[in-house]
Amino acid sequence: MEKSTVLLALKKYTMVIALIVVFIIFAIATGGKIVYPQNITNLLSQNTYVFVLGVGMLLCILTGGNIDLAVGSVLCFAAAVGSTMMNKGISPVIGVLVMIIVGLLVGIWQGFWIAYIKVPPFIATLSGMYAFRGLANVVLEGMDVNLKGFTGFINLFGGGADCYIRDIAGPTQKVLDSADGAKILETYNSGQILDAGRAGHINYLCMIVGVVVVVIFLAMVAKGRMNAIKRGYETTPLVSEIIKDGLISIAILLIAERLAEYKGIPTSFIWVLLVVLIYGYITTRTRIGRHLYAVGGNAKAAGLSGINTKFVYFFAYINMGLLTGLAGALVAARLTKATPKMGEGYEMDAIGACFIGGASAYGGTGTVPGVIIGALLTGVINQGMSLMGIEANWQKVVKGIVLLGAVIFDVVSKNEKK
Repeated sequence: MEKSTVLLALKKYTMVIALIVVFIIFAIATGGKIVYPQNITNLLSQNTYVFVLGVGMLLCILTGGNIDLAVGSVLCFAAAVGSTMMNKGISPVIGVLVMIIVGLLVGIWQGFWIAYIKVPPFIATLSGMYAFRGLANVVLEGMDVNLKGFTGFINLFGGGADCYIRDIAGPTQKVLDSADGAKILETYNSGQILDAGRAGHINYLCMIVGVVVVVIFLAMVAKGRMNAIKRGYETTPLVSEIIKDGLISIAILLIAERLAEYKGIPTSFIWVLLVVLIYGYITTRTRIGRHLYAVGGNAKAAGLSGINTKFVYFFAYINMGLLTGLAGALVAARLTKATPKMGEGYEMDAIGACFIGGASAYGGTGTVPGVIIGALLTGVINQGMSLMGIEANWQKVVKGIVLLGAVIFDVVSKNEKK
């Protein structure tokens, strides 16, 4: 393989390599605790909101580096309205729909001002950050709304001890006494990191799903490559493609094995998978997806070519609101309550996941898989430092440095191309 090809591959997969290196470092530094089955499960479960919000934020960033500062407040507002209605006797199904609809309506509201009135996104969403946080507190009356009685809702969205897809071979975990079960639930809901956690039973369904995902992934990659060659498009060197796809396949199987050794696939992760698949398809296979990249690359040129740029901006913020409502349901289920302070700082987690995952601060560049890589890298850093006993303030320092490094890398790469 030529030197230039190697350098190109290294630059293209910088964040993937960084994720692997950081994970190995923390695996050594924590004495292997970070690879315990329960900690891998917690890594995925506790970052579901980052995955979902990050995908929505990517659409906004693609339109020209625009962001949504209101997502944390909107998430709290949507969860507050839906949870309050559930506590007043409304069906949990209706409650979840209300959360999603509230998020969608907020997205329409903010998208209208940004797309059609040309209010700068920073200002429009900054005002929303204050306004919807205030409205959330008005709805909650400054108090928590308890959701522990809604076990179906909690388990479906990944907040309970039984929020895992049952195995085809029987129970997903060994029988625990009440004290152990209560301790696990309390620790999970509080977001803490555990030092151990084998359920005592291999979840065979989880392993089967892992193998199926790998087979589908490899089939899609092969089909895409053959179509590209057939149409005369430029393709990644075969050796580089094999290495990349091999590493991804190994990672999927290792994650499946870790999940299978605990309780299996968390139900919250199913929602993340649906979001990733749907928006991965939208951004790569649809006309509106191509328009998002075109507007971010050059809005004036996109407009002159016949693209309705106003609708593209509107579409991005509508979907941000929709996914914020879904994230509100996921977070409310994990916490088993809606609180006035829920969602604080979530907008920064979502923005950080996008930029760390390769999205450009100038817009027009970024992928859904990149967001997932960015969210995982941030989650690994958080969890690794927690297991090492590093205090929260230093964790913020490290996250800030990582984010700055990712943006600097993007800026330097852009300057090299000029």
